[in-house]
Amino acid sequence: MDLENLPDAEFCMQEVRKWLAQRPQQPKVYLHVFGCQLNVAEGEQMAGILQTMGYAMTDEIQQASLILYHTCAVRENAEDRVFGTLGNIKKLKQENPALIICVTGCMTAQEHIADKIAKSYRYVDIVLGTSPANRLAQMLYAHMHGLRYAQDIAVYADIPENSESIRNSPFKASVPIMYGCNNFCTYCIVPYVRGRERSRKPEDILTEVRKLIQDGCKEIMLLGQNVNSYGKDLENQITFPELLREIDRIPGKYWIRFMSSHPKDATPELMDCLLECEHVAKHLHLPVQSGSNEILRRMNRNYTIEKYLSQVSYLREKAPDFSLTTDLIVGFPDESQEDFEATLALVKQVRYDNMYSFIYSKRTGTKAASMPDSISDAEKSRRMQELLVLQREIAVENNKRFVGRLLTVLCDGESRKHPGIMTGRSSENILVEFSGNPKMIGKFVQIRITDSKSSCVTGEVI
Repeated sequence: MDLENLPDAEFCMQEVRKWLAQRPQQPKVYLHVFGCQLNVAEGEQMAGILQTMGYAMTDEIQQASLILYHTCAVRENAEDRVFGTLGNIKKLKQENPALIICVTGCMTAQEHIADKIAKSYRYVDIVLGTSPANRLAQMLYAHMHGLRYAQDIAVYADIPENSESIRNSPFKASVPIMYGCNNFCTYCIVPYVRGRERSRKPEDILTEVRKLIQDGCKEIMLLGQNVNSYGKDLENQITFPELLREIDRIPGKYWIRFMSSHPKDATPELMDCLLECEHVAKHLHLPVQSGSNEILRRMNRNYTIEKYLSQVSYLREKAPDFSLTTDLIVGFPDESQEDFEATLALVKQVRYDNMYSFIYSKRTGTKAASMPDSISDAEKSRRMQELLVLQREIAVENNKRFVGRLLTVLCDGESRKHPGIMTGRSSENILVEFSGNPKMIGKFVQIRITDSKSSCVTGEVI
């Protein structure tokens, strides 16, 4: 069968639905998502497409007639986990030759990875890249018509808007507002596997958000590789802060969060929006990656530490304890001790509420992968530990500022370790623990903070 000339997706969905309807029992799909929140949102979209075609979802992999892995390529250990998982399910294919195995996502969008799967994991039936929603129905249609192996790792510019996602939570939802990235940071594979920036139309985003709020959703996360670039590629341009203000006008009790926000495009307009909008959470995740201008230059981040600190100052002058979090990479190729100390100095100055720190992971195809690197793994690990110790000390002090305050918290669930203790996050994205009951899950509760720890604050329901 010619993959270049398949019928359109809608026709293929109908044909697959007819095919599945002939089964004596409703077929089930086991879907596992690796990686970021955007991947999770795409997994929810694929679940909706599969359900429309007649599949039921299952958490029991042995019951599945279709296994789908949606993969991540940001770090090497994520890829290793996928390959290990694929090796473990080979026996399932041997026991059930009719089982369909499909692998999608950033990892498989890399040509050398797709080739490796085709050669070394020959029991995989379908390989798609970062546009799986565009082609999943067509690949299943091709498989239905006898094609043993189907692969399409192209990035498609069109964004499917007519599918209903199957949400993992009834009160929290992720809404992608754009796809792709134009930044080409030297350590990052994303622009190569997800293509250039493509923004969804604001009216489509607003329609989706309104429905979520009407359905009782309490927290909506807007997603994009660089949400600050939203709208620049649209015919009728709209800025990201303008989109936030449009969403903020929708009536209801809910929070809007977003990630990720690139410092080079974080404007005073965005900062004012954070401070002024009723529904926009009072927290900004602003990934700095390094405290060294030389490292930032080699990362191709297109801002300086001085500019970054001016952005922090703009916020903190208007809201002195505004909640800030960040991403940091330790051990970028040939990061000197002075470069690392500059990172420590930045952390001490900004005093983040939390950080997500990673040891640099080489990604084939990126510019940084070919840079000389004389730093040992042991030294990178030592630096990471020093950074983590510093951040824990800062977090202990930072969390003390909430003691005695009344915080609005969206209850997420019950603590796994401590029955009767509920957990949730405040608008400031601070983790809060408190005594309560499962009836609180999915609701906003008022908590008087009585104590603080390095990882969370504790309090009592008012």
